[in-house]
Amino acid sequence: MEVRSVSVNHIGGANSREGSEFVLESVESGRVFDQDRAEAAVRELLIAVGEDPDRPGLIDTPSRVARAYREVFAGLYTDPDSVLNTTFDEGHQELVLVRDIPMYSTCEHHLVSFHGVAHVGYIPGSTGRVTGLSKLARLVDLYAKRPQVQERLTSQIADALVRKLDPRGVIVVIEAEHLCMAMRGIRKPGASTTTSAVRGLLQSSAASRAEALDLILRK
Repeated sequence: MEVRSVSVNHIGGANSREGSEFVLESVESGRVFDQDRAEAAVRELLIAVGEDPDRPGLIDTPSRVARAYREVFAGLYTDPDSVLNTTFDEGHQELVLVRDIPMYSTCEHHLVSFHGVAHVGYIPGSTGRVTGLSKLARLVDLYAKRPQVQERLTSQIADALVRKLDPRGVIVVIEAEHLCMAMRGIRKPGASTTTSAVRGLLQSSAASRAEALDLILRK
């Protein structure tokens, strides 16, 4: 997509130009980030909640928020799967698992954050080809940088691995706290949601799935 203008690893922890004329466009999807329109929308929202967008402290807020949204939704303007284009012929036939990938996304229902960690694993296909460990983290990051629901995000990551790597098995587990539950509504801070997506051998073989889950849950 053109954009214009077992081995276990633990992870601990586009374009851009300033100015109101900035437009970020994904040629293939037709999606466009319009800085001017985003700023105008934020200004109208401030007025709608009873604020004065021209007062000191808020005068630059529409521009700041627009730039922030451009960043947190950057996954809309690229093809996340493309990060898996590079593979290496290592002849590896066992589970590769990256645990505790920090994940920040935005709930599409209330446009507030949900955040936590993702665990991504796969068993390479018959050729034994693998991708870089950082590519798995990057895949999570790009699918997360969209308006999302956790269930879909988990499946999208798993399905991308199936499409691009042709592995014998895939497992993705995401653990996250949703601010739409913590700061509003039911107001239950600290509640954690866990979702999983399993494909191939890790779905059909209880023993393989149990081994992967044991590694994921091991502290």
